[in-house]
Amino acid sequence: MSTKTTKPEEKGFFEKVKDTIEEIWDGTKDKAEELKDAAGHTYDNLVNKVTSEKADATKKVGADKKTAVTKTEGTIAKTKTAAADVKVKAATKAREVSAKAKREVGDVKVNAENKATAITNKIKTVNAKAKKSTSTKKKNVAAH
Repeated sequence: MSTKTTKPEEKGFFEKVKDTIEEIWDGTKDKAEELKDAAGHTYDNLVNKVTSEKADATKKVGADKKTAVTKTEGTIAKTKTAAADVKVKAATKAREVSAKAKREVGDVKVNAENKATAITNKIKTVNAKAKKSTSTKKKNVAAH
């Protein structure tokens, strides 16, 4: 008959903390990628819109041509500025999310270390009491 248990082995405290940290980190990276992708799509949409407006404007003839080109160039400049702002905001948000995740990971790590130290100290205390109790029992048995 085997003495091995059929139950799955439970994860320890530090493995659970490690898994939690990995989940937080992965979520943060995913969020940063989503923000980056969204900024890229917004930029592409704005560029396509400006390009189509510019193409439409150049098809017109006559006196409106100069006005249309000027307006389109102004729109392009505004679009480039808006796209640059979106990219900067996305990058800033990604850095903030990443920094927040790092802080949370650090906090979890410090808490885990503190808890581990407290548990270790408690084990030492229990071992010391057990050792003292055992030596007292030995003295009592020897005295009888």
